[in-house]
Amino acid sequence: MNQSRPLRRTLGGRTARRLTLALLAAVTVAGTAACGGSTTAPGTARSTRTVSPGPSESPSASASPRTHESFAASVSAEVERNRQRATKQLAGVHGQGNAVKDLSVTGLPVAKSEQFRSALVRVTNPTDKPAFYAVRVEFVDASGKVLDSVVLGFADAPPGRTVSQHANSRKAAGVKSFPRIAQAERS
Repeated sequence: MNQSRPLRRTLGGRTARRLTLALLAAVTVAGTAACGGSTTAPGTARSTRTVSPGPSESPSASASPRTHESFAASVSAEVERNRQRATKQLAGVHGQGNAVKDLSVTGLPVAKSEQFRSALVRVTNPTDKPAFYAVRVEFVDASGKVLDSVVLGFADAPPGRTVSQHANSRKAAGVKSFPRIAQAERS
């Protein structure tokens, strides 16, 4: 007779398996509770540890993320500083300047309802170090009359790369006009 299975004979096969599963489940629950792995136990928060210390004071207001408005204002201020620097630089330039060959300009399509005329100005720096470019773009009509003149400043144009900006004119809005580079100076 087989002595290794007396429980099965006494209780029947199904009952023995159910009892084994229940016993296994009870051991698992007891082991989990002893290790603090249950998230619903009242003492769970007590076993939580912080690896790094918390901040000793609250973060300052300046550390908060920038708003869209503050970012736009800072970009506008930078564009204005570059424009003023370019205007000063072009004031001393006679003729077209030393960098006209480094630039290209393309007029963008317009509609009569638009509030400004726009041109895409591209600068390619052929030198081996960053350079500042001062550029004057003129918007002229079909007869060659200058409708508006816009100054752009390209700060730190990288060597061997092309950067671009839009030149916008409200005075040339709604009029068939053509942009052209009047002056360009690299420093």
